[in-house]
Amino acid sequence: MNVSTLVLDLPSVVIRRIAVSAMANNVYLLTAKRTGAQILVDAADDAPAVRALLDASANDSQEPTELKLIATTHSHWDHVRALAELTAETGAATVAGRADSAAIEAESGVVTGRLLDHGDVVDVDGLVLKAVHLRGHTPGSIAYVLEAGGGSGATVILSGDSLFPGGVGNTEQDPERFTSLLNDVEERLFGVYPDDAFVLPGHGDATTLGAERPALPEWRNRGW
Repeated sequence: MNVSTLVLDLPSVVIRRIAVSAMANNVYLLTAKRTGAQILVDAADDAPAVRALLDASANDSQEPTELKLIATTHSHWDHVRALAELTAETGAATVAGRADSAAIEAESGVVTGRLLDHGDVVDVDGLVLKAVHLRGHTPGSIAYVLEAGGGSGATVILSGDSLFPGGVGNTEQDPERFTSLLNDVEERLFGVYPDDAFVLPGHGDATTLGAERPALPEWRNRGW
């Protein structure tokens, strides 16, 4: 079984990660130190491994921890394979991008409880995420942003498969989808958040906006 990794220990939030499946999908768990409320980002696969992640977080708050919400970044099958099992087991609410909700239901059998549009705010017992709609990898891809102004002490972008170290997500060599995704990433992430903002992608290692910003012209020129 994969072992959970402590990603960030911030003043108000602890973020842990586990990578699951042959696709090495990142599953992130955010725990509010004050209340013990938790948000899981992408119930990708391997429910037992995710349960181990939840168990590993038991001491991240002085209050009893409880999974309150599962937030899905996008509709691709490899990000929702444990969604039905974990929602049934925990009773956690669900959120996802409006334009991906039908595909998420088709892939997982789960009807999303709350559909998100760009700029919507998700507040779970003081654990606050902002939804940033990034169009291109899928129609309804959402990055969830924990903003420093909310008391976290840092800006954290859970970017799904829309932004990685070294480029944006796969748009299947479709120029319109690529331009749409890169425009949204530039305007809605790089144009809004500081260079020290952490980026936690759906696969692979973390990065920061500052580390990636100089390469934006190169990404646009190469077309992927």
